[in-house]
Amino acid sequence: MLRQSVTRLREGLRKGEYSARELVEASLASINQQNPTLNALITVTPESALAAADDADRQLAAGDAPDLCGIPLIHKDNFCTDGVLTTCGARMLANFVPAYDATVTRNAASHGAITVGKANMDEFAMGSSSEHGHFGVVRNPWDHERVPGGSSGGSAAAVAAAMAPLATASDTGGSIRQPAAFCGITGMKPSYGRVSRYGLVAYASSLDQAGVMGVSAEDCAWLLRAISGFDPLDSTCVQRPVEDYPAQLDGTLNGLKIGLPKPYWEGLEPAVADAVHAQADELVKLGAELVEVEMPNASLAVSTYYLIAQAECSSNLSRYDGVRFGHRCEDPKDLQDLYRRSRGEGFCEETQRRILVGTFALSSGYIDAYYGKAMRARRLISDDFTAAFEHCDLMLSPTAPSAAFKIGEKETDPIAMYLADVNTVAVNLAGLPALSTPGPQVSGLPVGGQLIGPYFSEARLLMVAHQLQQATDWHLQVPEAAA
Repeated sequence: MLRQSVTRLREGLRKGEYSARELVEASLASINQQNPTLNALITVTPESALAAADDADRQLAAGDAPDLCGIPLIHKDNFCTDGVLTTCGARMLANFVPAYDATVTRNAASHGAITVGKANMDEFAMGSSSEHGHFGVVRNPWDHERVPGGSSGGSAAAVAAAMAPLATASDTGGSIRQPAAFCGITGMKPSYGRVSRYGLVAYASSLDQAGVMGVSAEDCAWLLRAISGFDPLDSTCVQRPVEDYPAQLDGTLNGLKIGLPKPYWEGLEPAVADAVHAQADELVKLGAELVEVEMPNASLAVSTYYLIAQAECSSNLSRYDGVRFGHRCEDPKDLQDLYRRSRGEGFCEETQRRILVGTFALSSGYIDAYYGKAMRARRLISDDFTAAFEHCDLMLSPTAPSAAFKIGEKETDPIAMYLADVNTVAVNLAGLPALSTPGPQVSGLPVGGQLIGPYFSEARLLMVAHQLQQATDWHLQVPEAAA
């Protein structure tokens, strides 16, 4: 039942082919069966989900049901949920129960989606593999010895394993697109400011963006429309009308110019490049034209991203000191001991590494040499995109340089782990929208192609991905356990 598209699920609910309670029960059964192996969810909410399902059935019977009424949904565990544990995958927040909802969770609920659980993740969204979380490693549904990508690996694994048809996620440097590619689903990071970040636990505030995951672009369109919109509680949220994304999926690619950014096609596994070239060939069959575009400052993206992201994380995470917020150590000897042990116990090694690097970059005497220089490089990278979009309407590249790697393979080499984001981080530096859509598999593992667009081109990105998915069946491949 849960492998059907959201459009079909909506139709089935409205025709009475099944009830919202039956749909939620199917989701909970899938979670109970698969989560002990995959560790994709930290929290499951069966009582509130079933109660919400009964309310949804009453709305459906009355004929006044909202768009996503009765559709099960999983939230990444860095979105605050009123009365439900919100850990951000960290010991520091292991017992945090918010007294309010994030705007994303509130908007999703107002459109009728039913929260069935909270997804596992890299601690504070810092990671590219979902191995760096207090609640354990998330496993890829396609191969349990491999990572699902990160930091939204729990959300991606849950959708791929059909625990729910939709999930929310967040993307600071590729944390939606890379796990979507590794797990064979569709994931979209919208333009910065398109979706409110109020109630999203901050990692790097100028880069973080809430987004969506689903089996298809069509599914993503439904959820993105529900969670988007201006929010006076987020000063970075843009006051701009929300387009009807599901209604614009049937466009044409005739005359569309799709750029292939040369640097993004270098240093890849050849089979990955071949798989995404196959997607490009399909786009040409649909009427698009391919053009090569230059990105002269692409080599600066990874170092620029990790400098800015770590500087911002050192600032954002300074609040967790064991006094006002977060984990507190037992029996501190004095104030210094309280700070040192609370933060040492509450943060994992990867988080501590990023805080230390960011604090150094912001320190007196070094801020101009490191942070200031990174901000100037960020402008150059953003200008590259502006120039490239004068020659094309969208861009296509591999989402990641490889398919999912094995658990622990890059654990001792942080730089190799950071390079897993080489094709995604520049999009966040520029604040652009992008999505990952599945391509042909490589050795039985999913591979994703990344479509990048100008600001607020979400409708066009979803349309192109939808048309590609209508012409192929790559997005319909299912892990054995979820078949």
